[in-house]
Amino acid sequence: MSDTPSLRHIAWNGIWTNNTGLKQLLGLCPILAVSTSFVNAVSLGLATIIVMALSNGVVAALRGFIPYEIRIPVFILIIASLVTVLDLAFNAYLHSLYLVLGIFVPLIVTNCIVLARVEAFAAKNVPLASVVDGAAMGVGLVLVLAVLGGMRELIGTGAIFNGIEMVIPGATPLQVLPADYPGFLLAVLPPGAFIALGCLIAGKNWLDVRAARKTPAAPVPIAETA
Repeated sequence: MSDTPSLRHIAWNGIWTNNTGLKQLLGLCPILAVSTSFVNAVSLGLATIIVMALSNGVVAALRGFIPYEIRIPVFILIIASLVTVLDLAFNAYLHSLYLVLGIFVPLIVTNCIVLARVEAFAAKNVPLASVVDGAAMGVGLVLVLAVLGGMRELIGTGAIFNGIEMVIPGATPLQVLPADYPGFLLAVLPPGAFIALGCLIAGKNWLDVRAARKTPAAPVPIAETA
């Protein structure tokens, strides 16, 4: 077993340092396809958090019993079982939202983010650290989806939280821009998703460079001469 880093380091690594959407660029299909609105994006992101945290925990707990040669099929079976339970729960309790998200909930099984963390982290570390890693990676994804979905929805329609009644009955969207705002179609189309995501990636890179410049460099030891 490899040395497990601190839980704080694991959490920050998943949320910011190696953010799945802005740094690793994994799971771009659901990120770009479902981020047309804040509600849709966050809902799928929360579902992904649940699957990632549980699958990481289960794999970490059972890794001693899983033969190395068949680990990938077993990992996929575990992930698929959890996604099936979640898919049925969405259908039963959030049916309207389930119809909107459509195939993207079952497709969490094939999301490379989930399998990548199971293989790279959970299969080598203890359950608690693995659960934190999965949850943190999921939170990082949710933050990207929330900002991306909110940006596209606001610019595209002038409102935010469209479809919130599917999650909270009786709730209404928030009209931020004037009611006569004509909307900006490009924002809710696929090209708008690429442009918005590119802006977020550029913003993260700029913040990382700025933070690196503020961090004092470690002193270089001077070799002693005989």
